[in-house]
Amino acid sequence: MVDYALRFLIGGLVVSLFAAIGDVLRPKSFAGLFGAAPSVALATLGLAFWKHGGEYVAIEGRSMVLGAFALTAYSLVVCQLLMRAYWSAPKATLVALAIWLAVAAGLKQVLIG
Repeated sequence: MVDYALRFLIGGLVVSLFAAIGDVLRPKSFAGLFGAAPSVALATLGLAFWKHGGEYVAIEGRSMVLGAFALTAYSLVVCQLLMRAYWSAPKATLVALAIWLAVAAGLKQVLIG
């Protein structure tokens, strides 16, 4: 229970910090980059370091980076299917989900083994 409270407090503070940074940046489209995801990731990594140490956090951080690459592939495929192929949103997201899974699994195999 204490872990959840700490994660809530740390995440909230970092979200506020990132929101302030995003509010200052121009154009405003960059503000979304500084939303909740980076702050929640930092709070999670901080708590993991406190509980498990640096080696565990290194593995978690690497997993987050691989997930970000897979999410980028997913996002690009969804955009292309929606804007160029005029697919419906459910169909495009289901196909792109398969792409996300393939990229994530492939990166895991190539980089981690």
